[in-house]
Amino acid sequence: MNLPIETPALLFSATSLILLAYTNRFLTVAQIVRGLKVSYEQNRTKSILLEIHNLNKRLSLIKYMQMCGVLSLFFSVFAMMLLFFGIQDWGTYLFGVSLLFMLTSLAISFWEISISVYALRIHLSDLTEEAKQHKTK
Repeated sequence: MNLPIETPALLFSATSLILLAYTNRFLTVAQIVRGLKVSYEQNRTKSILLEIHNLNKRLSLIKYMQMCGVLSLFFSVFAMMLLFFGIQDWGTYLFGVSLLFMLTSLAISFWEISISVYALRIHLSDLTEEAKQHKTK
């Protein structure tokens, strides 16, 4: 299989945008955790502890998403270097490895998003119940 050097280069822009999105997710979750810690110090409730546990899991997933994204970029650059020096077979294989890391990163991202959506649905269900009680009054 003949892989032109431009093919791994295409992964550059996509990977950098994905890593930026992952960083924004991390910063948002970190900010929420800090706020919840203050809330927990004031009101020691079980629901806040459950939220913190959920966010801790999300932070771990974001860490793995970022690691796989960085490894994808690393192997893509390494593949381009090998292709530049004419080492076609190894360059092709390493580009395949970079694609596997990108797929892994995206799969973990999907998992993290599903956890986030589940947590939001729990909050919405509380509000929905409260809204139903207001309607019946």
